[in-house]
Amino acid sequence: MKPAWKLELAEAKVMIDAAIRVSEAEGAKETICVADSGGCAIALARMDGARWTGPELAMAKAFTASGHRRSTHLFNEPGGPAAAGGEAFGIHAMFPGRFAIFVGGFPIVVDGEVVGGIGVSGGTGDQDKAAGLAALNALQDHLGPAYRVLVRLDIRL
Repeated sequence: MKPAWKLELAEAKVMIDAAIRVSEAEGAKETICVADSGGCAIALARMDGARWTGPELAMAKAFTASGHRRSTHLFNEPGGPAAAGGEAFGIHAMFPGRFAIFVGGFPIVVDGEVVGGIGVSGGTGDQDKAAGLAALNALQDHLGPAYRVLVRLDIRL
């Protein structure tokens, strides 16, 4: 047995608030979902005017990032495992509606352990990435120097 960190609503709110601030600054109307290590949503926010498809997409991105411990855009990039000819080509069919292999999902890694995932949907790929990165930075700021949050776009554990 080993102890495990658990994300709570307070951390999820900090992350969502940061993602919304960046999205507003960029003119994007996003939906943001923070999920726990099992891929279950802790909190979800859909900005005013965001697409009605956003919640399902953001939840799928958070689920995928948490469960597979990698940024979702890495699945489908050239040479990625879910790209045509890759070893995981078609993996999204194993979890219909729950597995996302495109930009906007990031695992939440604290002190080397995946404690959840964040999914961002509604902007361009670059806007989704900026909001996700802002959320990870905000979590690091919130937790302080006693914890190390992995803050980068290309996360692969």
